[in-house]
Amino acid sequence: MYGKLYIFLFAFIFVYNDRVDGQMKKETLLSEKVAQMMEWTSKRSVIRMNGDKFRRFVRAPPRNYSVIIMFTALQPQRQCGVCRQADEEFQALANSWRYSSAFTNKVFFASVDFDEGSDVFQMLNMNSAPTFLHFPSKGKPRKADTYELQVRGFAAEQLARWVADRTDVQIRIIRPPNYAGPLLLGFLLAGIGGLAYLRRNNLEFLFNKNVWAFSALCFVLIMTSGQMWNHIRGPPYAHKNPSTGQISYIHGSSQAQFVAETHIVLLFNAAITMGMVMLCEAASSDLEIGKRKIMCVAGIALMMVFFSWLLSVFRAKYHGYPYSFLMS
Repeated sequence: MYGKLYIFLFAFIFVYNDRVDGQMKKETLLSEKVAQMMEWTSKRSVIRMNGDKFRRFVRAPPRNYSVIIMFTALQPQRQCGVCRQADEEFQALANSWRYSSAFTNKVFFASVDFDEGSDVFQMLNMNSAPTFLHFPSKGKPRKADTYELQVRGFAAEQLARWVADRTDVQIRIIRPPNYAGPLLLGFLLAGIGGLAYLRRNNLEFLFNKNVWAFSALCFVLIMTSGQMWNHIRGPPYAHKNPSTGQISYIHGSSQAQFVAETHIVLLFNAAITMGMVMLCEAASSDLEIGKRKIMCVAGIALMMVFFSWLLSVFRAKYHGYPYSFLMS
């Protein structure tokens, strides 16, 4: 009886010691991983990872920290202009966190370039860049851990909100001062002031209704084309499919848009407006009948062609819209 008791005690002590040793090894490995991540972050706010680093520090347990990774293709031969713009915003986000007074080892930022970690792209079945993923401290990434780039854009402020939703870490974006806007405004005011000074004896142009009408029209065209949405969301200029190399200037969803798309819509609206103005001038001006006919035909052509193109853009974004004109 005592022999069985001794065997049970020895077995219990062996299992207990084995578990303690395993827990100690796990804690030692975790502390080494955190120390290594902190060392890399002290040198670069965004840690550059290849396949080995990704598997060791992101995929393999143990891990008590979250990792925000941007999958990108920054090499010149990839010709990914959007990747460079997104990388600048991602760097701004990581720098704001790295140099924040609230910085901890709870969240790290990293990047995986396709030419340095193509095996990681294959492992995650990823075929587009840039892509932002959140790898939580426990468990596997869920659907919400993939950033909706086409909907939110890649502005650092939008990325910071997404990071806060996934990790509860609040990051206030700190950007270097940009003097381009104030300088441009200063030059514009100086130009207006200089023109007013040169024509100080004849300021009738300030009361010219055509000048104010043209200025108001330009403002309306800019705002209705979606420029304010671009300023808030920071979408990419266009999208290049890495597999086919095809560039898309029109977003296929009604919930998002590209910068190039707003330029196209602005041009179409301006052409339609010009056609309408030409029709009005042809009907009310005192020009010769031949010139008025030319203006009328040109105005109708502008309105028909560009309104048809504008309607085709609308149909491409709002799938199922039944109406078209001239162009499908």
